Amino acid sequence: MSVKPRGPNVMSGAIVSVDPAKATPQVITFAYNPSTLRRSLQPQQVGGEENDRSEAVRFTGAPVQTITLEIEIDVTDLLDAGDATATAYGARPQLAALELLAYPSLQQVTQNQSDLASGVMEVSPLTAPRTLFVWGAKRVLPVRINSYEITEDLFDARLNPIRATVTLSMRVLNYSDLDSSNKEYYEFMSYQQNLTALAAMLQPSDASASIGVDPTSL
Repeated sequence: MSVKPRGPNVMSGAIVSVDPAKATPQVITFAYNPSTLRRSLQPQQVGGEENDRSEAVRFTGAPVQTITLEIEIDVTDLLDAGDATATAYGARPQLAALELLAYPSLQQVTQNQSDLASGVMEVSPLTAPRTLFVWGAKRVLPVRINSYEITEDLFDARLNPIRATVTLSMRVLNYSDLDSSNKEYYEFMSYQQNLTALAAMLQPSDASASIGVDPTSL
């Protein structure tokens, strides 16, 4: 994942996995930033139903946001540079790092199996590491991986993929999903604070002329 992006020097997107059992987080940077990022938001509201005049529309929490993007993995430049890892394994290390985000750690699996063999009736759940989607300094979001779709479309003589596309769907975790004791709770709060600051940059001075109505009268 150390390939320098083609073209001008730009900030790279990344997936960061923070596992308390490991000394340092694993940062999976995108060698080539996706050209398209799709987001869907589903507002969480009650009230305002048809023929129901007794209840105003109210929020029950933050919207459910899903992010979908296609990550291009291409180690051609590394192969041209004679990189030993790319020569031996192609793009498999990059694909493995992304795919492992969907697996419990082998340490957890082994520990649970050992506990079951020892007669423990209730084993601890296989806790997923904290996963963050980083898309610039102001968009750091705690996420849960919903799905992967991996397309490998070019191979070397050892059948290692050297070019692949990973379609990744992520559900953003917000303060309605998390306890305030979790660090992710405040990471999402910071994200919404950034949204509020950006929205405040809109100038209302000529809004009346644009829409034909004085907004203060609404």
